[in-house]
Amino acid sequence: MRINVARSSMPPFEEYCAEIRGLWDSRWLTNNGEKALALEAALKAYLQTPNVVLFSNGHLALEAAIRAMGLSGEVVTTPYTFASTTHALVRCGVTPVFADIRPDTYTIDPTEIEKKITERTTAIVPVHVYGSFCDVEAIAAIARKYHLKVLYDAAHAFGSTLNGQSAAAFGDAAMFSFHATKVFHTVEGGAVACKSDELAEALRLERNYGITGPETTVSVGGNAKMNEFQAAMGLCNLRHLDEEMAKRRCVVAVYRKRLAGAPGLTLCPENPCDNSAYFPVLFNGLSVTRDEAYARLAAQDIYARKYFYPITSAFECYAGRFNPDDTPVAKSVSEKILTLPLYADLSEGDANRICDIILA
Repeated sequence: MRINVARSSMPPFEEYCAEIRGLWDSRWLTNNGEKALALEAALKAYLQTPNVVLFSNGHLALEAAIRAMGLSGEVVTTPYTFASTTHALVRCGVTPVFADIRPDTYTIDPTEIEKKITERTTAIVPVHVYGSFCDVEAIAAIARKYHLKVLYDAAHAFGSTLNGQSAAAFGDAAMFSFHATKVFHTVEGGAVACKSDELAEALRLERNYGITGPETTVSVGGNAKMNEFQAAMGLCNLRHLDEEMAKRRCVVAVYRKRLAGAPGLTLCPENPCDNSAYFPVLFNGLSVTRDEAYARLAAQDIYARKYFYPITSAFECYAGRFNPDDTPVAKSVSEKILTLPLYADLSEGDANRICDIILA
């Protein structure tokens, strides 16, 4: 049977049907419906944050946050991320300036951030990678020193905590992705969490054309509303989130037991408070390269992912605009990293088989 790098978790069919049954009576399918409002309230409680604004997907949530926060000029960020982070900045007319990453957690290196700040810098957009947090204290100190805003791309971090706090606790705002392959999903979807009521209102305007009433439109917004079927899926999946993460941790335990200390392999530091969203392995090339391991797994119908590869500064669409060699650690890691299959329904037997192929 084919094993993909991720597999969407689903609530019991009957539970989802019960959740959406009332929609056939109300016919209110989008635009601040009952399910969306209930999900926003549930997420505020789960994330322990004053404001959660839902969006139809994480990328539009990120673009809305960039515009609502008024980011302009240059923004210091990381090239070791999914395309969305860099594309969102560029599409909003902001210039990404890339800082290198730490070689252990693969998150943005605060010492490199400070080197990239100029008089044109307006913000920092760090990325929590694989469920592991950035050095939030160091980043907050830099932001205070230079009077910069901080917008976290927390697409990977829903369910992770640091000293008992969720990713929503850090920065001026944090964007979450609820894509189908995430630990928690709404099929497609996303959200921005923030402390500022004013920013939350600006985000709501961004997602609904800037409309404030039947005859009033106060700003130039877009359309990024989460519909009721998405929100209903989120309400169901939130009930099963602890179970989801517990199952993922069982798979992670197999990987760590089998692969830790293996020659030529480097694992991320163990963190019992992350969400077990991904399991990255760095291939140091002593016995097998990353690409060879990828091919050997694929030959057995097992599909790992070179994630993130390439770094965003090396994308063809940015040819001549950025230099990937400016962030040598990020470039090197991207050429050696492989995320192994990880999802709640992956059996320990299959996890062991994956390890057998790699170690062989």
